[in-house]
Amino acid sequence: MSDAQVTQYTVLLYSDDAAVRDRIRQAIGVRPAADLRVEFTDASTWEDCRDLLDKYEIDLMVLDGEASPAGGLGIARQTKDEYATPPPVCVVLARAADRWLAAYAQVDQTLVMPLDPVTTGQTVAAMLRARRNGAIPLGTLGQIP
Repeated sequence: MSDAQVTQYTVLLYSDDAAVRDRIRQAIGVRPAADLRVEFTDASTWEDCRDLLDKYEIDLMVLDGEASPAGGLGIARQTKDEYATPPPVCVVLARAADRWLAAYAQVDQTLVMPLDPVTTGQTVAAMLRARRNGAIPLGTLGQIP
């Protein structure tokens, strides 16, 4: 596939722990699929996330559900509540049993630690393709432009 056919996306990685952000970044990779290229931007606080959402076009948020003091589930819900057109959100959980909390937070997808690079790449690629094709993320108050 030529570079002209590859779509570039910006993915916001959130965790208070740089090592967790690195593990997530490595599991996704810069090319989660042949037709997708990913550029990452990092946030270590909710304020960083908000600043990046306000200043840049973020195509996907991948949040650490175990981060502290602001966890990924709380940030996901707050993003859905505060932004009329939030990007889709994927939260990385420590336990699969916490998926019910993710549903309450209006999370679009979940992944469970330890991250499997194949599953992670497929999940992120599907979310980015859905965004490209006009899918509206859960909890969206407005309409996607």
